[in-house]
Amino acid sequence: MKLRYAVGITFALPLLATSMFVQAGNISHGHDGSFLFEGNFFSSQKEFIESGHRCSTPEVDDLTRYQLDLELERWVHENGNSLTAIVIPIAFHVIHSGTTGKLTASDIVGQISVLNSAYAGTGFSFVLDRTDYTDDATWFAMTPDTNAETQAKNALHYSTSTHLNVYTANPGQGLLGWATFPWSLTQEPNQDGVVLLYSSLPGGTATPYNLGDTATHEIGHWLGLYHTFQGGCKSPGDSVSDTPPEKSAAYGCPTGRDTCRNGGADPILNFMDYTDDACMNQFTAGQTTRAQSMVGTYRPDL
Repeated sequence: MKLRYAVGITFALPLLATSMFVQAGNISHGHDGSFLFEGNFFSSQKEFIESGHRCSTPEVDDLTRYQLDLELERWVHENGNSLTAIVIPIAFHVIHSGTTGKLTASDIVGQISVLNSAYAGTGFSFVLDRTDYTDDATWFAMTPDTNAETQAKNALHYSTSTHLNVYTANPGQGLLGWATFPWSLTQEPNQDGVVLLYSSLPGGTATPYNLGDTATHEIGHWLGLYHTFQGGCKSPGDSVSDTPPEKSAAYGCPTGRDTCRNGGADPILNFMDYTDDACMNQFTAGQTTRAQSMVGTYRPDL
């Protein structure tokens, strides 16, 4: 049985520790280098990253990237690089199982504050327009491309052409989140939006990914940005000229990492890499232009 109710808004499991594990900074590591995240065991943090649990948004194939880049070049040619102030209203869908995952209003406001800080200078800002709560254990455990995800979004989505729909849940297996890209909006409008592990919100238990930047990262995809390591060292990489090429995803905060010869230091501080939340703090000017052009092309009603 689904219990659903809405809250009108007018303004814009703890991390397990056993004797095998010790806290090193914000991360629970075993003495053998193993990594424990929200009760899910990995042989290392590297395995956690490489398994795809940090972000389940799929990479884009080369042909699609090429076609998209042509369209965005056309948009920039016609509109220039000037920033447009775009206020994005959020429809926030809290999916929970009983009291587990039942976020508070202050949890959600804290997440919006993190987003506005992260996107300062990009022209994008976010305002909370509405919140609803749904008690459903199956939807709470949804994973990408499943019936549970489809059903939840079909039932809960709100005006995807004019709003960012954010769903919080507990996907399991250590999954942190995923997003849809802007060009898929017209194909599957009901599925558009971002799904987040509820404990990744600021103050949650998903250490070291509990400062709210999983949302920052996934919304970057929703705005059309790729991972900084998309394409590895091969041009055009992430299709943004001012993000240095990066052979593979970074994790932790590996200062000075340089994986592509003559490419410059890896962009480990970028929100579109896989580093810990505390390490991320920037978008580039090129990413801003790309996101603005993506919205102008594929999300014109925002």
